[in-house]
Amino acid sequence: MLQSSTVSFLKALKKNNNKPWFDEHRKNYEAAKKDFEGFVQQVIAAHGKNDPQIADLVAKNCMFRINRDVRFSKDKSPYKTNFGASINPGGKKSLRAGYYIHIEAGKSFVGGGLFMPQPPELKKVRQEIDYNLSDFKAIIQDKKFNSTFGSLSNDADLKLSRVPQGFEKESPAAEFLVYKSFIAIQPIADTALTDKSLGREIIKAFVAIQPLLRFLNRNIED
Repeated sequence: MLQSSTVSFLKALKKNNNKPWFDEHRKNYEAAKKDFEGFVQQVIAAHGKNDPQIADLVAKNCMFRINRDVRFSKDKSPYKTNFGASINPGGKKSLRAGYYIHIEAGKSFVGGGLFMPQPPELKKVRQEIDYNLSDFKAIIQDKKFNSTFGSLSNDADLKLSRVPQGFEKESPAAEFLVYKSFIAIQPIADTALTDKSLGREIIKAFVAIQPLLRFLNRNIED
């Protein structure tokens, strides 16, 4: 579980997203960051028994900086209002699918997959789905996957409007070939963040998504 002070810091940051406030509360930030890092390391150690590929990862190398890149954004808020960790055997900048933890007041979630991959990797995944549709459907229709995530995230901005070039429009896999990202997420309530069961619930979600990650990574190499 996380400390209540960590959640409180993120809530306060959302209301005071400016450098003077952040500098004044830097000690609170460092304590919250350390708390999240320790929690992520515990999750890695526990789930590493299920997925040996992540067992040797170091939490701080999986975490993202809190500073936002505002160069091309209309929103000039200097800081992210969340802590995030990409737990991926190839590292947080890996091309491969991996696990993800996102902690943010009112918007926390756990999940994973492959988010907006580059064209070569995306084409490989689409080909794998086209060639092995039955395997793919068995994974996303599995009871454990469905009870945890419901389905793949299918927001409109994660999909094309038509089947991409190079694939048959009438392909049995057409409904999945239009996806630009293959991710699944489970929301986490704010009250659950400081509950002792948080780690166990996150690991359950990781176990549920692990078959999907294996499938997505079949032909992807860093």
